[in-house]
This record gives sequence, structure tokens and C-alpha cells, in this order.
Amino acid sequence: MEILVITGMSGAGKTQAMKCLEDIGYYAIDNLPASLLPNIIELAPVTGQKLSKVAIVMDIRGGTDFAELLSSLEGLESIPYTIVFLNASDEVLLRRFSETRRIHPLESKGLGVSGLIEEERRLLDPLRERADVVIDTGGMNVYELRETLRSIVPVVDDARSTKISLTSFGYKYGHPLDADIIFDVRFMPNPYWVAELRDRKGTDKRVKDFLLEREDVQDFVTQFMQLIEFILPGYNRERRPYLSIGIGCTGGRHRSVVVTTELAKRFKKAGQPVSVTHRDINK
Repeated sequence: MEILVITGMSGAGKTQAMKCLEDIGYYAIDNLPASLLPNIIELAPVTGQKLSKVAIVMDIRGGTDFAELLSSLEGLESIPYTIVFLNASDEVLLRRFSETRRIHPLESKGLGVSGLIEEERRLLDPLRERADVVIDTGGMNVYELRETLRSIVPVVDDARSTKISLTSFGYKYGHPLDADIIFDVRFMPNPYWVAELRDRKGTDKRVKDFLLEREDVQDFVTQFMQLIEFILPGYNRERRPYLSIGIGCTGGRHRSVVVTTELAKRFKKAGQPVSVTHRDINK
């Protein structure tokens, strides 16, 4: 059996995540009390067959004792599990609560929505620190969330192997909240200032050649690879199945896209699991 624990901020997309996981074969359980987690091993659906993949939402709604949750997870012995924390900025969460007119689970505390979000972050902080994967859903639609979850699922099959997620982005749109490491490539020449390249994207061969023909760009990619190869064993030892890396330039259309694509190409050639997202390429 494999267990995926979905948690995170209210309004960050846990309900949609559960639906996505059900679509790819997970048996989904919403708001399970931590005290019942050890009994999940014996759970069988109507068919009578033991479950192989289980996704569980555990969050602030039930007043969950997260210390009890972590203790229960550690008591699962040899059963692999991954904690996925869904996050979003305060601005995004405020907008979602305003649009849906949902009541925040901590409403009884008598605070405004901003205060409730702040209080929820404080309560969830220990679980956020313990999470194996943190996903920023702020700029995602349901289809992008589905693909992100699909890229995580294989990691559960082999918790010993850390998967790399590379995201290109533009600083003018803010950095990815879920990134463990962020690199700024604005020191590289900007194709935007080359007339014939300005309206092209970093996936265009002419933009790629403009940057990758430079020795300093090639040196950066090589040294970046060496750094990640150096730290990956540590992530594996700490049972961190997911390493999220953001590569940023000004607009997220040229330099960051080229560098991210080249890094992914080299990682794949080296046999390292990797996924790629170009967050701002079409903005």
C-alpha cells in the first residue's frame, strides 16, 4: 500500500486535488481523523480487496492534532507515504474566498478572512515544514494541477529516488512559492533586446542558439548540474522525494526557459527523474 496525505491551506485546491487523484486510481478519503490512520492498513472497499493506493485529506477543518498525525504516520512502519502540502499566496486565497463566498474553517475565532488565513498558516507551519512536496496552486488551473500531481505520483513508488521539478518563471510575476531552490539567470544577455528574437520564446531554436552558444551560459549549466548532483544524496537520505527548483529571468519567456530546458535535457540524459514547467512563457 502507498499513502498520499493531502493537506495545506483552505482554498488552495485540496478538493480538486482529491478529484484528480481519484481519476488516476487512488482511493480518496476526506478529513480522516489522525487517530484512525493506523487502521487504514486494514481498509478494504466494497470489493473486499485490500487497497494499494490511498489518498487522504487531513487539514484544519477537523481540528487535527498534527503532532498526532505525524506520530501516526511514523507508526506505519514499512508502508511508504508522501505528504503533499497545497499552498497559495494570501492574495490568491483572499480572492478565492471572495469569489466562492466560502466560510473559512476557523471562522469561529471571530477574525477577518485575512486574520484567519494568517492564523491557519501559523497552525499548519509544522506540517508545511514536514511536507515532502509543496505545490503552489496560485497560478494553476485544474488541468495544470492534475499534471503536477501526475508527476509526483511515480515518486511514491520509489521513495528512495528524489525527483527534480524545474520551473521557469518571470520575476515580474513573482517567484514560485513551492520552490526549494531559486536561481536568477538575469545576468545572461537578454534576447528581448535583440529585435529578431524579442517576440520569440525560449523554445525557439534561434533563442536557444543565441544563449547556449555562449561559454558562460554553458559553464553555468554545468556548474548547476554539479551542485544539484552534490546535494541530491542528502535529499535522498532525508526521504525528500521531490526537489523543486525555480529558474527565473525578467519575464519568464527567454533566458529562464532556455536554461530550464537545457538542464532538463542533461538531467534526463544522466538518468535523473525530472519534470519541467514553463510557468510564464505565454504571458
